[in-house]
Amino acid sequence: MKIDPKFNFKGFSGKDPLSPAALGYYFPAEFHPHEATWLSWPHKEASWPGRIDSIFPSFSRFVAYLSEGEKVHIMLADATMQAFAIAHLERAGADMTQVFFHHFPTNDAWCRDHGPSFLLNKHPEMGKAIVDWGYNAWGNKYPPYDLDNLIPEKVALHLGIPCFKPGIIMEGGSVDFNGKGTLLSTEACLLNPNRNPQYNKQEIERFLRDYYGVQQILWLGDGIIGDDTDGHVDDLTRFVSESKVVTVVESNKKDENFQVLKDNLEMLQAFRLPDGQSLDIVELPMPSPVIYEDTRLPASYANFYIANKHVIVPTFRDKNDDKALDILSACFPDRKVVGVDSWDLIWGLGSFHCLSQQEPAYQSQPTIQ
Repeated sequence: MKIDPKFNFKGFSGKDPLSPAALGYYFPAEFHPHEATWLSWPHKEASWPGRIDSIFPSFSRFVAYLSEGEKVHIMLADATMQAFAIAHLERAGADMTQVFFHHFPTNDAWCRDHGPSFLLNKHPEMGKAIVDWGYNAWGNKYPPYDLDNLIPEKVALHLGIPCFKPGIIMEGGSVDFNGKGTLLSTEACLLNPNRNPQYNKQEIERFLRDYYGVQQILWLGDGIIGDDTDGHVDDLTRFVSESKVVTVVESNKKDENFQVLKDNLEMLQAFRLPDGQSLDIVELPMPSPVIYEDTRLPASYANFYIANKHVIVPTFRDKNDDKALDILSACFPDRKVVGVDSWDLIWGLGSFHCLSQQEPAYQSQPTIQ
């Protein structure tokens, strides 16, 4: 069976035989091999007030690392912005034969949340699909977001693959996957009334199962201080294998993140995977507080991105930078873990994981959930 890519699937109740999960689709783990990474070129000055020019070297270095191991698709407004991007990327040493531009205008750069969520199928002949979740800029905090909300469907049309439309708000940074049917999220974000007030927890879980192809949802509590997304899990806890997670912890008992992260750790310790196995938990330090105009920013080493050849980790000119890189290097023996300065990027309240969305590749033996 092959799905007509021109047909959009909308709003299943959870029992429809044509839901993505029922058709065999699932969302792979980020450590699954990539076909490409998708990005939206940063251009919104209000996201980095007075400092946007300072973020391009780090963003371009990020692209350069990505281009060593996979294709990089960059969405931007027009030829003028493309020429500007090319100049920065060439300066950073990116492999431009691996970089592809698409004139898909966006409101902002946070592709993890407004970009395409790619699905693979247990039957490779079915091809890939995209889930086009609704996007409202984290509870209508930063309008306008109309251009961002169009991106998944534009990518699906460009690639000629099916596009599923659940009809609810969902952000890529609010979920993390082990690729074997388990999803991590936070109640603070997904159950926030500024997202989908018409649905309760059980109904939200039904959407997650139907559209991501998972069987188990593990709920954490609150996010870190300064996170304007209301608690995205990609600043807290990340799967690095099917049963191992890294999670940030705070050693300073006087720090305002201490209790939140302690509670988070205790919840992780109590979780069990479907086979009864406990999670293998690796603790990752937090950097010292990063403050901008008397506001604490959501600086976290957990906002790393797992690419084919590298794990790109935000660093913050902090004493814990090297410790965090060493811990993550032990978690990824098959990849090179690299730190890229995120001191200016984090002024936009996000870093490399927030900026990126992976497109998985089919393997000769696809991952079966």
